[in-house]
Amino acid sequence: MAPKAKDKAKPAAAAAAAPAVAVEDLFTSLNRHIQRSEFDLAVKVSDQVLSILPGDEDAIRCKVVALIKNDSIDDALCAIELFPGKYSVDFSFFKAYCLYRLNKLDEALLSLKGQEGNTVSMLLESQILFRLGRMDACVDIYQKLQKSKIDTLEINYVAALVSAGRASEVQGIMDSLRVKPTSSFEFAYNVACSLIERNKHKDAEQLLLSARRIGQETLMEENLADDDIEIELAPIAVQLAYVQQVLENTQEAFDTYSSIVKKNLADVSSLALALSNLIALKGPKDVSDGLRKLDKLIEKREGPPLTFHLARDLDVKLSQKQREAIYVNRLLLLLHSNKLDQARELASALPGMFPNSIVPVLLQAAVHVRENKANKAEEILLQYANKSPENSKVFLLARAQIAASAGHPQIAAESLLKIQDIQHKPATVATLVSLKERAGDIEGADAIFDSAIKWWSNAMTEDNKLDIIMQEAASFKLRHGKKEAAARLYEELIKGHGKNIEALVGLISTAAHTDVDKAESYEKHLKPLPGLKGIDVESLEKTSGAKMVESGPAVEAYEPKSKEKAKKKRKRKPKYPKGFDPENPGPPPDPERWLPKRERSSYRPKRKDKRAAQVRGSQGAVAKEAAAQSVGSKSTNQTSNSKGTSHSTNTEQTKPSSKSRKKSRK
Repeated sequence: MAPKAKDKAKPAAAAAAAPAVAVEDLFTSLNRHIQRSEFDLAVKVSDQVLSILPGDEDAIRCKVVALIKNDSIDDALCAIELFPGKYSVDFSFFKAYCLYRLNKLDEALLSLKGQEGNTVSMLLESQILFRLGRMDACVDIYQKLQKSKIDTLEINYVAALVSAGRASEVQGIMDSLRVKPTSSFEFAYNVACSLIERNKHKDAEQLLLSARRIGQETLMEENLADDDIEIELAPIAVQLAYVQQVLENTQEAFDTYSSIVKKNLADVSSLALALSNLIALKGPKDVSDGLRKLDKLIEKREGPPLTFHLARDLDVKLSQKQREAIYVNRLLLLLHSNKLDQARELASALPGMFPNSIVPVLLQAAVHVRENKANKAEEILLQYANKSPENSKVFLLARAQIAASAGHPQIAAESLLKIQDIQHKPATVATLVSLKERAGDIEGADAIFDSAIKWWSNAMTEDNKLDIIMQEAASFKLRHGKKEAAARLYEELIKGHGKNIEALVGLISTAAHTDVDKAESYEKHLKPLPGLKGIDVESLEKTSGAKMVESGPAVEAYEPKSKEKAKKKRKRKPKYPKGFDPENPGPPPDPERWLPKRERSSYRPKRKDKRAAQVRGSQGAVAKEAAAQSVGSKSTNQTSNSKGTSHSTNTEQTKPSSKSRKKSRK
């Protein structure tokens, strides 16, 4: 019986070995699909393996990676969450990466907790921080990764430094990493961006040209098509056009932007930036076309909090500064096209979208000014100036400008007085004094001069403006009747600057009203004018002044005779018609020969032929009409004869009747 039992056990062992062989074949094909980048087939094979061996860690890992490689991020995240947690495999990194790709950045950071020492996790964390705008934390991670040998670390490192506003540190990083700017076209592009931030636009232009050349050579070696090469190098082209625009090579920049937008051979972010910069370069020209193109990039989400967002995932791909530029350009175009309702909607949403920027606040105030609501604009600017003291200077200057233009000089002066670091500057002092004078506050203007004089008197600077301020203050005081204070300032100016002629003249003219002796003593310091020594001033003062000379015979102006006599013009004899004797010219021509006949004095109108009238109607009716006409003609002849003897004007009034007769005769 035992041998029979062994024979029954052999088929069971063979059945158990069959699935093992099938799984090995599946893993072989899975590896082959991954090597060939056939990720759809890899996912299917992984599912076949998991159907045979549920919970296999390698199969799940291959499936997740294949889904991520195939850009099926949502499916990859679902596969990770369905994987039971009882296995030892940690998928937190893959989960964080999926959340990062879905732009769920805060959740991605939470998923990376506990993996700080892992190099790959640190790189992913730096990318998440970069997209969140936390540039300093991103730079700190790259500093920790400096010693680790990671390819292309310097590219992301320099990009983070530029975005963090630390472009001046780029050269030190290149020295420490021992890399050249032209080591790759990506690195050359990032270094050029750092030069732009440092306002070295000429150097940036040369480096961008080198980056484009290196990129073309590198991508041609990889056998990329011409269109693909142009798409890869589109960011360099847009940045180069921007540098040309800053260097005032506007035509070259315009041509580059227009070519990129027209060909549409660029990534989405580069195309959006080229369009935005092209609109900024055009200015108020072709507003409708610019609005139409920008409206394709910006979408509005209705709701109690009205929000805007960029289409085509531009919110993820563009930096905060670039996104803000697109929104600002659209708002300016709306103002130019006088679409104030849409401009108001966008202006109210921008401060919440970019809370760390001052431009949305200024644009919000500009919209109120355009709507003739200067008071509302002044209120908003004052509110933000109190809320953010570090940016208060810009807000207060804008408030002063709006108030001065709206005819609120007191509010404008109040705004300028809150900016402490410019109170003493001559331009600010002049503006404040002018505003105070417009507001009728003469004492306040005088106090501004006194405060400025006190500041410059205690200032220890080489470029001291005390003499300018004192001279203007003395002129102001003299203009407003404060002669003693003006004289005191002029005297201090002369003591401090003895060769100041304007101050000396001002002191003499001012002291002459209050202290004549002082005026005479300082008058001796003036240099005598040449040609005034022979003039007796006392006798000149006793005269009654110049008298008006009565009109006499006209005196011809003396004209010196020229040595060469003027040549006389030769008189030519007139030519007469043939047979005309000038000695016996005969009767003179008729002076009225050029007038029309009807306007000549000899003109007599022709009589009307009564026989031409047609006879109509019955015989009796004709007789009655003839009698009536004879009576009427007699009366008209009598009146015309009587009127003709009175005035010539009456005869002129009868001329139209003769014209009408001529017309009837035609």
